[in-house]
Amino acid sequence: MRENIQDIYPLSPIQHGMLFHCLHAPEMELYHSQSVYTFSGNLNIDAFKYAWQQVATRHTILRTSFYWEELDKPLQVVHQQVEVPVDYQDWQELDPLEQQEHLQSFLESDRLRRFDFSQAPLMRLAIIQIQEHTYYLVWSSNLLILDGWSYLLVLNDVIEIYEAYCQGQDAPLRNGSCFKDYIKWLKQQDLSKAEEFWRQQLNGVKEPTPLTNLYPNNLSNLEERYEDIQISLSEAITRNLDSLARQHHLTMNTIVQGVWAILLSHYSGKNDVIYGCTTSGRPVDLEGSESMVGEMVNTLPVHAKIDLDEHLLSWLQQLQTQLIELREYEYYPLVDIQKCSKVLGNVPLFESFVVFENQKTGNFLQEWGSLNISEQTSYYKTNYPLNIVGYPGSELTIGINYDFRRFDAATIMNILHHLKILLEGIVTNPQVRLKELLLLTEQAPHIKILILDKEMSLHLDFALTN
Repeated sequence: MRENIQDIYPLSPIQHGMLFHCLHAPEMELYHSQSVYTFSGNLNIDAFKYAWQQVATRHTILRTSFYWEELDKPLQVVHQQVEVPVDYQDWQELDPLEQQEHLQSFLESDRLRRFDFSQAPLMRLAIIQIQEHTYYLVWSSNLLILDGWSYLLVLNDVIEIYEAYCQGQDAPLRNGSCFKDYIKWLKQQDLSKAEEFWRQQLNGVKEPTPLTNLYPNNLSNLEERYEDIQISLSEAITRNLDSLARQHHLTMNTIVQGVWAILLSHYSGKNDVIYGCTTSGRPVDLEGSESMVGEMVNTLPVHAKIDLDEHLLSWLQQLQTQLIELREYEYYPLVDIQKCSKVLGNVPLFESFVVFENQKTGNFLQEWGSLNISEQTSYYKTNYPLNIVGYPGSELTIGINYDFRRFDAATIMNILHHLKILLEGIVTNPQVRLKELLLLTEQAPHIKILILDKEMSLHLDFALTN
């Protein structure tokens, strides 16, 4: 209803691209994000529902819907009021095995419940009680409205309001974020300068780096939807890798991206590769960007040249310089960036991308006020065939989210194993040349794989034996 409309404005380039893919392939459940938290404590359900409702009032993007029919360009509409759906279910009478079966079934059916983009909010929650003081929280949303950074901002607000409500106090008054400020900032940027930069970056790029060498001969069982596989480094390796990064003024993000670029060159047989990387998209010259809730990330191409005779550390430092330069022009839409290359418009500029989560979610969740968080798992899907995700923490975790129609689980496991071997190899001998590092993939020891939780994600415990 018109009286409930607060504002109307255009979409950001990344939102526009996401909406396009969602509308043209609804059966793929693209950009559907689903997080599952296990927590214990004396949950006040009324206070919990109230907190989520107040957070939606605080941030405009949580009251936003999208309109595109009969329009040249889609628009996002901010509503003055919305009701955040919070469903409660009691499974205490089920035994633990039945609870797990019910949870997997619930998660699958929830992912099939597509969001109506014309109806706000584009998120919903389910509280599932499994013991007297133990619960699952399932938070589903579409990435059109929330990026990874925003998830923690929203959770922080929910916790703050919930704890105050339970103590009979008012939550601290803080201004919410208005996503329109970011849209205005985008319109003020110098597009011609960005175009010139990207033409230089993509000079000579005529096609995406192929992944065809990784495809199995046939995918015999498409029903086995192994869509998310993860591997973790040991605490000791992670600690040493982090120390090495600081010593040489590198970020863990650069190291993970560098390792993937090296492997991509190895897999494709090309010394000139292109992949995507995801940046936070939060500009330093936009006041309040770090506390803004919305979808602000952008996926940018990285054109990397691999000279196997180069020393690893100097090559990584060059890559990091390049990644810093990209950030200055990250506002340029990917569809326009592609036009700066010679890749045909109907062909994706890249088939794989790397995202490194800078927010250390685990430590944050363990401090969730009076509610103790013990576990979190996440699910999401993009339109790219191969997505590599780095999760920081005491044990660096690398995950691969992939298109099950293009790859099988065994191939993804091998890629993860190679990533792990190279990251460990960097710790063992950081002075190597790129070709010497790659040799480690040919000397890999036997691995034993333990597969857990097949339905939602595969967490791999690699026990290396000689």
